[in-house]
Amino acid sequence: MAETAPDSSRVVIENCAIATVDAEDTEYASGHLVINDNRIESLGAGPAPEGLTHVTRRIDGTGHLLTPGLVNTHHHYYQWLTRGLATDSNLFNWLVALYPTWARIDEEMVHAAARGSLAMMVRGGVTTAMDHHYVFPRGSGDLLGAEIRAAAELGVRFTAARGSMDRGESDGGLPPDFAVETTEGALKATEAAIDTYHDASFGSMLHIAVAPCSPFSVSTELMRQGAELARRKGVRLHTHGSETAEEEKFCHELFGMGPTDYFESTGWLGEDVWMAHCVHMTDADIAAFGRTKTGAAHCPSSNARLGAGIARVPDMLEAGVPVGLGVDGTASNESGELHTELRNALLVNRLGPHKENALTVRQSLRMGTYGGAQVLGRAQETGSLEPGKLADAVLWKLDGIGHSSIADPVAALVLGAAAPVTLSFVNGKPVVENGRLLNADEDEIARGARDESRRLARIAAQAG
Repeated sequence: MAETAPDSSRVVIENCAIATVDAEDTEYASGHLVINDNRIESLGAGPAPEGLTHVTRRIDGTGHLLTPGLVNTHHHYYQWLTRGLATDSNLFNWLVALYPTWARIDEEMVHAAARGSLAMMVRGGVTTAMDHHYVFPRGSGDLLGAEIRAAAELGVRFTAARGSMDRGESDGGLPPDFAVETTEGALKATEAAIDTYHDASFGSMLHIAVAPCSPFSVSTELMRQGAELARRKGVRLHTHGSETAEEEKFCHELFGMGPTDYFESTGWLGEDVWMAHCVHMTDADIAAFGRTKTGAAHCPSSNARLGAGIARVPDMLEAGVPVGLGVDGTASNESGELHTELRNALLVNRLGPHKENALTVRQSLRMGTYGGAQVLGRAQETGSLEPGKLADAVLWKLDGIGHSSIADPVAALVLGAAAPVTLSFVNGKPVVENGRLLNADEDEIARGARDESRRLARIAAQAG
C-alpha cells in the first residue's frame, strides 16, 4: 500500500458491484475501491484492505454499481436556451430556422445555458464534459470564458472545443453573415484560447481543442490552418462530419469529393482528431478512420431527432475506430443527459443491419466511459477504474423499483430506467450526492436558464 502524505485523505467504497471497463472488462460482483486524494489507489473483490489510515469517509455501496464516470464527447451548450423549437425538421432546415436566434446570444446567456447543460449531465453521472462552441456574434462578450467558468463552478473535467465559422450566407454557408468570423480572426481567437486556458498536465481539469464547425459553414483555408494550429500547439481537433445525406451532397457539389476524403485533403484525419456524428460513412470512410485512428462521437438521440440516420457503430468498432458517446446540442436532444445515450445507442443500432448483434450492454458502457476518454485523448487518465488513474467514478443506485429485479447490474444500468446517482466523484471530490448537485443550486440554475431563454427569444423576435 502506498504511503499516505500527512495532508492526504482516503475515501473507501465497499460492498458494491464494480464494472472497471479496463482492457479485460474486469468486474466484481461485490468489491471495493479506495480513493487517495484525486487518484484511484486500489480496487478489487471483497472488502477494502484492513489498516488503511487517513480514511475520511467509508461508503457502503450495497445495492449499487460502481463505474467510471461518463465522458461526453460532443455538445453545444448554448442550445439549452432554444430547446423545443423546429421539432419536425431535418438538420439543414433546423439550422436555417435557429441560426437567426443563435446569432443573438451573449455572454450572460451562454453562462446560463452552460450551467443548465452541465447540471443535467453532471447530475446524471458525467465526470468529463466537452462543448463545441462555434457561434461568436460580434460584441457578444467572452463566450468561451463563460462556459469555462460554468464548468469550474460545477466541478467537472472539461474540454472546451473552440469552434468557428467563416462561411456566412453570402459565401454559400448557412449562418447569417453577422454570426461568422473572418478566417484570420477565428484562428487568432482560437490560438489565444489555447494560450490562455489549455492545461496539458496529468489530471488537468481543462483542455482546449481546435474546432471549426462543419464543411458547410467553414472555408477550406480555415480547416487547413486550423489543423496546422492544433498540431503546432499540441491540442486535439474536432468538427462535425458525415452527419446527413445533405452534407454528403454538399461536399460533392462544392469540393468534388465526400466528407471523409475532404477531411483527409485538409489534414483532418488522425489519432488527434474526432468527428461528431459520422452517420453516412462508406466502407472506405470507416477504413480510413480505422487506419488513422480518427475518433467518432456517436449521438444517437440527436441523430434520431433530426432524422439523420443510424451511424454504423458496430462496423466502426470492428475497424478499430475509437467511438465515444455524445449528448449533442439540446436543441436536438432536449433531455440533455448522457446516461440515457447508453440505452439509446444500443437500441438504435439494433435497428440497423446487425440487428440484435449490433451492440452489447458492455460495449455501450465502454463507449460512454473509456471510449469517450479515448476520443478526448484522456484514456491514460480516466475512462476506466484502475489504480493510478484519476478518481472519476459514479455509484449508481440499482436496488430501487426501476432496477432491483435485473440481475446483471450492467444490463440494469444500460437497459433500465435512468439510474439514480448516489455519488459521483470528479478528481476524488464528490460533485453529486443522492441525485443532487453539491456545487450549485439546481433551482437557481433553472431560473437563470429560463430567464435568459426568454430574453434571447425577445431579442430575436425584435430583430425580425
